[in-house]
Amino acid sequence: MLVDSHCHLDAPEFDVDREAVINRARLAGVLQQVVPAIAAAYWPKLRELCRQHSGLFPAYGLHPMFLTEHEPDHLELLGEWIAGERPLAVGECGLDYFVDGLDPDVQQLYFDGQLALARDFDLPVIVHARHAVDAVIAAIKRIGNLRGVVHSFSGSPEQARQLWRLGFLIGIGGPATYDRANRLRRLVADMPLEYLLLETDAPDQPDAGIRGQRNEPARLSAICHAVAELRGQAAEEIALATTANARALFKLPTPASADALA
Repeated sequence: MLVDSHCHLDAPEFDVDREAVINRARLAGVLQQVVPAIAAAYWPKLRELCRQHSGLFPAYGLHPMFLTEHEPDHLELLGEWIAGERPLAVGECGLDYFVDGLDPDVQQLYFDGQLALARDFDLPVIVHARHAVDAVIAAIKRIGNLRGVVHSFSGSPEQARQLWRLGFLIGIGGPATYDRANRLRRLVADMPLEYLLLETDAPDQPDAGIRGQRNEPARLSAICHAVAELRGQAAEEIALATTANARALFKLPTPASADALA
């Protein structure tokens, strides 16, 4: 059994065959999926999707790449959604210093507000950090009393160690399957297994086996095997440990089998 700790099954890329995508994931042993939101306008669709399918769990948040879709009162609205829906996490939120035109001060405003909500509701936070890991670490320290995951981690080993000390795990997905990702692959090979989560970030970040194609949660098995090869461990051992990590962080239930999710 595997847990996809980060995928966007509510994305329009899946509108034509979402049921088939979910079924393929289950057949591949991916029995649970954490589905983070990106903007307030999409929270109702995400809620309904996760209500319709056992094994899908929503997180609600405001993604830094979608600043034009956010309004200041969406932070207050997010607090109301969290209080009413009791999701398993806050997110996706964070900082992105890679994409041009994303005001860093506005990003920080929304990020700090969501970190405060995660702290106040005692929920883990799902963090996006692209070319901004140091700033993310600083914000986590400033708000305090937080736990969560920095998904699609691309920072240094020292940044990873700082996050672990702060109670954060790191999410690893398709990028680690590419030979050219030397620093990331060394980190995956050497890091303590207790801090590792597996993810697809579907429909984005396809692994090397489907380069240039739409990603989907069933590909988590390929990522698991790639991580196992890098670490010189059995894929079953990686699956067991990362699933336990995800369930502990997000307080996920334990499904008996794929049949239990049908």
